[in-house]
Amino acid sequence: MASREEYDLPWVEKYRPQKLADVVGNQDAIGRLQVIARDGNMPNLIFSGPPGIGKTTCIMAMAHEMLGALAKEAVLELNASDDRGIDVVRNKIKMFAQKKLTLPRGRHKVVILDEADSMTSGAQQALRRTMEIYSSSTRFGLACNLSSQIIEPIQSRCAIVRFTRLSEQDILARLLKVAAAEKVPYVPEGLEAVVFTADGDMRQALNNLQATYSGFQFVNRENVFKVCDQPHPLLVSTMIQNTLAGKIDEAYLGMKQLYDLGYSASDIITTLFRVVKNFDMPEFLKLEYIKEVGFAHMRIAEGVGSLLQLTGLLAKLCLLREKAKA
Repeated sequence: MASREEYDLPWVEKYRPQKLADVVGNQDAIGRLQVIARDGNMPNLIFSGPPGIGKTTCIMAMAHEMLGALAKEAVLELNASDDRGIDVVRNKIKMFAQKKLTLPRGRHKVVILDEADSMTSGAQQALRRTMEIYSSSTRFGLACNLSSQIIEPIQSRCAIVRFTRLSEQDILARLLKVAAAEKVPYVPEGLEAVVFTADGDMRQALNNLQATYSGFQFVNRENVFKVCDQPHPLLVSTMIQNTLAGKIDEAYLGMKQLYDLGYSASDIITTLFRVVKNFDMPEFLKLEYIKEVGFAHMRIAEGVGSLLQLTGLLAKLCLLREKAKA
């Protein structure tokens, strides 16, 4: 019988994989980590990639597989919510590295630093020295979104494991398992909408599924987009269809409707890009569309996020279609 605490857990924690074999996606990287967990002698590692794709989960699972019951004593985890300034590196991490533990041959204590790219430069410099001095007994696993934010001396002391966004098939397979376990009523289009809103982020997908189920007790497309509040892909798709037909006025009305609903230009352009990427149209025209959307995205990122900017993009897309016909 499940305890009250298990019922109250967010699904993203309740279904967090405890073994590397249960982690979905990035199979090449996970295969290498399984070899390290089996053989021991873990090098210092940097896990780099977008949020919500399993970096921290993989480090934790590998540490537990490698150390077994000793993991409680031999693993120190610090995440972004902890103070990780220079004093913490000099004191807390150093004291942990100095701690005497009897471990099996070829096994080391593990320090896990989540969101390592948010550590100050001074803390990273202090960490570099600690990594060198205690390399015989302690190894480090650093998770970050951008490895370029980690100073070069630490990068050169670590093996970098790069993670990519999860495929739609990987996310859908896990959503089906969770929906079955939680007895979530759904229609296939509802799960497709959850996958679309997640954009390769498993954490986002599970949170969106749970939020939709909690709010409406049924997962369909409309409910998902009400909860996640992103520009509806059907509206964006109709807009693209109108530009392909040369109907600039109808395309503009669709864009104005989205803008008047309160969506930011950044939200609209992101959804527009993802819809164009999967739209059924000639490949050469799709590439031209993506190029123009990319230029508009760049201008919006620089701060020019007006309706005029978005309308200008629609006009350019209509012109591209005319040139393609010529």
